[in-house]
Amino acid sequence: MDFESIAYANSATPARKATILRAFVRFCDNVSNTLGGVRRIEKRIFRINDQIKDILRELEQTRAELEYHRSIDEDAQRDAAVGNYIDREEAGLTRGDVRRFERTIEKLIARKEKLEDRRVSLLERLPD
Repeated sequence: MDFESIAYANSATPARKATILRAFVRFCDNVSNTLGGVRRIEKRIFRINDQIKDILRELEQTRAELEYHRSIDEDAQRDAAVGNYIDREEAGLTRGDVRRFERTIEKLIARKEKLEDRRVSLLERLPD
């Protein structure tokens, strides 16, 4: 919509003014929708960044707990090698704890990678 068409609209017939007005409203709607879409994408990116930050924090805590459980598991495996059946049973339980924490870490990493991929696809959709 340029100045000449606006000036023409001032001297145009009522039907022509209505046509020009509809065109202008469509133009404004397109601009509004484009900006609204960008804002939505940016909000989604910020939400994803927050989720990734939470996952990284959880990963750090889970890795610390895993190291603790690995230490307990090593002691339990040594005790089971020289001890009785109760020590062997406890060694099996501690081994299960270690595996459970390892699976949790793998799931967290997979979730983080999925979010990072989603963030990249959203960043590519942003206009330059």
